[in-house]
Amino acid sequence: MATRLLLVRHGETEWHAENRYAGVSDVALTARGLRQADELAGWTRQRGIDAVACSPVSRALLTARPAARALGREPEAVDALREVDFGWGEGRTIAEMTAEDPEAVRRFREDAEAGAFPGSEPPSAAAARASAALRGLAGRYPGGTVLVVAHNTLLRMALCTLLGIPVGRYRLVFPRLDNAAVTEIEVTGARTALCSMNVPARAPLTGGAGNLDA
Repeated sequence: MATRLLLVRHGETEWHAENRYAGVSDVALTARGLRQADELAGWTRQRGIDAVACSPVSRALLTARPAARALGREPEAVDALREVDFGWGEGRTIAEMTAEDPEAVRRFREDAEAGAFPGSEPPSAAAARASAALRGLAGRYPGGTVLVVAHNTLLRMALCTLLGIPVGRYRLVFPRLDNAAVTEIEVTGARTALCSMNVPARAPLTGGAGNLDA
């Protein structure tokens, strides 16, 4: 029996404008990010959602709570949905890293797994824990719909694993997930189908691909 997972990147954070790698850092939502969480809650009322799960990192938890509250539920924090630890890249921008070690950045851009930042969590390990968590949620709610609020990099890596795409290509195949936008997948046993991508939460969710701004 198919389960629909509605994957949502958390709302905008204070590091968004500079495009810093937040990873395991606890970065606050901006005023806009809080509004996005409220918009997601309003959108949630249009769907028959059976559960809300999220990363335990505060920016994801704060994005998920209004939606869960709108459904009369509490969000379930799932540790395996926390963002990737970016190691050397944590809290830095690509420009800052390029100035220090352009070769390391080049390797990362060519293959995000083989060229992962020094000291970072291996992408294959992050993808494995995230995809296992998503499959676990699908298994617990067969035939249901689950809202999952997590992180840009982690969700893209998980999508690669679920869809049979090499994890090292996540940045090329899925350039980014927009803040508080919805990506819908359908999980049936070991099979996963991508139903829609990057659909704004303020709009009704329909089939077809969404906007993939780079």
